[in-house]
Amino acid sequence: MESVRPERMRTMAAILRDPNPVHWDRNACDALGFGQRTINQGPLGLSYMVNMLHAWAGQGCLLRLVMTFPKVVLDGDRITARGAVTAVREVDGERFADCDIWLEREPGDRPLIGTATVKLPD
Repeated sequence: MESVRPERMRTMAAILRDPNPVHWDRNACDALGFGQRTINQGPLGLSYMVNMLHAWAGQGCLLRLVMTFPKVVLDGDRITARGAVTAVREVDGERFADCDIWLEREPGDRPLIGTATVKLPD
């Protein structure tokens, strides 16, 4: 994603009924030390990961997803969803991949980190 957009954060805050001003009020974020940039909601960051996995292994592939959010994603950030297969296994004739996944702002800067298990296409 070339640039995380603040308009999406405001829309998501309304949909989620999230009253936390860090998702839409730049002054609230500035007071917390993030400058005049709003903070992306966790579910939006999570959706970037799900989209990446679906693009790779197809819709409905996701069996397990565990994420941590060690850093915030800010509006204007350029992020990339990435992953690496750590194991491939077969169970009852179906193949599954265990993966490490993350959002990357720049090499080595990973605001979201997790693991996923996906069913591989036939």
